[in-house]
Amino acid sequence: MKGIWSKSDTFDAVTAKRNIILTGFMGTGKSEVGKQLAARLNRRFVDTDELIEQEEGMSIAQLFAEKGEGYFREREKQMVARVCQEEGVVIATGGGAIINEENSTRMKASGVVICLTATPEVIFQRVQTDETRPLLRGGEPQTRIRTLLSARAEAYAKADVTIDTSHMSVNEVVQAVLGVWEKAEERA
Repeated sequence: MKGIWSKSDTFDAVTAKRNIILTGFMGTGKSEVGKQLAARLNRRFVDTDELIEQEEGMSIAQLFAEKGEGYFREREKQMVARVCQEEGVVIATGGGAIINEENSTRMKASGVVICLTATPEVIFQRVQTDETRPLLRGGEPQTRIRTLLSARAEAYAKADVTIDTSHMSVNEVVQAVLGVWEKAEERA
């Protein structure tokens, strides 16, 4: 299928029955795809950023401003550890979650990790009016997007499957993930 590539063509039977974890850069569709995917699979949807916001009583942007990125990353690590203990859920992580080695290991042990990606131009188009993106504040946002994508490329490459959402609707991405998931279940 166009726009989808996998590190291997097989998933083991255990993975097919576990979590689906969506990771990738901001603006690639993790939350929207996750919600629709969970509904289609009759699974619970968990967004780590939303859970952090609920527990902290403030937005991620406020958390960055008031307590710093280091504090946020520690809370993110705690949240990833918590949600990865669940089974049968669809999880959307923050864009930088997979960079942390502990997070990456937990995510891989918990289920299939799917990285949603897009071109820097498409990401900018999708997030340019969103004032809640603390990592894009200050400087030239398109340059910042390219810099962050480059810095995170190795971490994102650890995903089991990568789907380029640049020219796909949310429904098309959901269908692509379902196709990957159905292949995994057939092998189970």
